[in-house]
Order: sequence, then C-alpha cells, then structure tokens
Amino acid sequence: MTTATETASQAYRDIERFSTADMLNAMLDGQRAAMDAASAALPALEEAVEAAVQRLANPESRLIYAGAGTSGRVAMLDAVELYPTFGWPEERSLFLLAGGSISVAEARESAEDDEAAGRDEIDALACGPLDVVIGLAASGSTPYTLAAIEAAKARGALTIGIANNPGSALLESADCPVLLATGAEVLAGSTRMGAGTSQKIAINLFSTAVMMRLGKVYRGRMVDMKPSNRKLVQRAVEMLTEVADCDEGSARAALEKTDFHVKPAVLVVRGLSAEEAHVALERNGDDLHRAIAELG
Repeated sequence: MTTATETASQAYRDIERFSTADMLNAMLDGQRAAMDAASAALPALEEAVEAAVQRLANPESRLIYAGAGTSGRVAMLDAVELYPTFGWPEERSLFLLAGGSISVAEARESAEDDEAAGRDEIDALACGPLDVVIGLAASGSTPYTLAAIEAAKARGALTIGIANNPGSALLESADCPVLLATGAEVLAGSTRMGAGTSQKIAINLFSTAVMMRLGKVYRGRMVDMKPSNRKLVQRAVEMLTEVADCDEGSARAALEKTDFHVKPAVLVVRGLSAEEAHVALERNGDDLHRAIAELG
C-alpha cells in the first residue's frame, strides 16, 4: 500500500518541465504545506511537551533522539544544539542515528532496516523510566526507529513519535504521537522536502518549549547559553544589561564572577555573591523567576 508521503501528486507530475520560476514556486508550496502540518499538530506537541517536562525536570533524566536518514539528521541537529543554546548538559542530550556517526555525512539508507541495532542501542544506553525518547520517521514505519521506540517503551521511558503518515506504526507505538500530515511531496517520495521541513519545525518547537518550561529562558532571553566565542560573550553582556537593567561595566563585572553565565549573574547584579546566586537557583529549581521573587 502506498503511503501518503510516497504518493505522486498529479499536480506536479511534470514538474521537471516547469519553468524555473514555476518549479521553485511549486516547491515553496510544499514548504507551506509543511508549516500547515506543524500548525495542525500543535495540540499533540503541547501534550508531548508537558509529558516530557515531567520527566526531564529530574536531573538524572535524558532526552534521547532516534531516527534514520533525513529524520535522523534532523534529530541530531536538535540534540547537539541544546547545550550551546540552553546549557542543557551534553550527557543528557543523546541521539541514535541509524548507521552510526558516519551517516551524518554519508547516506547509508540500508541502515534504516536494522531493527536489532535500534533495540541494542537503546539497551546500551540503559534507557529507563526517567528518560524521554523521541523517534522521527517520515514513513512512520522505519524499522530502526520503530524498534528503538518499542525498546525504550518496554524499559519504561516516555516515548514520543513524530511521523508524516496517519495510522503508522510509530504513531501507534509511541506514548505521545505527533502526526505531521504533509501528504504527497511535490517531488514524489522526496521526504527531505515537505516532511523533513515539518519535522524540523516540530522538533524546534518541542525542544524550545521544553527548555522554556525547565527555566532555561528568562524574559525571552537564553540565560543559560554557553558564551563560547567573542560574539556570544558580547551577547551575554548585552543580555545582562537588558534583563538586569544595569550598565555594561556592571554586567561585565557580574559575568566575570559567574564564568559568563547570565542566569546567576542576574542575581549577582542584585547583590548576591556568585556562590549565593548558585545556591539560590538550586533552591528554586534553577528557576530565575522564583529566585528573584524570593529576593523580594
């Protein structure tokens, strides 16, 4: 049976013969469909976020991504960006990519059929009830991804499935199914297009909302980011002057006491020592809003 993402659209049957302008417009229409699919999935994403936050609030928990091909690389991008963006510990953000790390830069399409690898890699991580495992697959039936989700669920982890075909096995298996109904691709079967874009949108929304719910954002700013270059150091200074309502000199002085970590620096500007700031944040679940409220 042909799935929605593999169906050929009659509207674009001769797309290779379109003018370049029409060809580009047709492909852009497919990207708009991806946005519409993500919009329709917001209620499911909301449920996934709320469920994930309950687990990830525990400092021993981990966020684990699993996927193959384009879906796996989309997952990998999200996983590796959580540390520099939100200070989420690297050991708590893991990704399983069918075929291993070589698949990042080299297409190894046959790896997606390796069910045993999906199960074994979840087992090797000693995945458990504190963990959240997200599986992404356009088809919703990728053996590697499906096996990883089923193994994680058997171990008690919260499982989230993101797929582009309704009624697919991944959506049936996951605790929190997220359907991105992108339908037929403009270029038949090329799920790196609409389906891939919808997955990138959905996973961006999911992980960013989770990080905000976990206190990684204050007044719309990334106060847990890691300032690993000059641009980000300057961003930290500017961020602190804005959120703490202080001048640049005071901001730099506070940041130097906190290894340029903006969140505790906000409290240092308010008169605490760096050590007192860290204790206050720990006491308040790393929530800067609560720590400031405690100061009165």
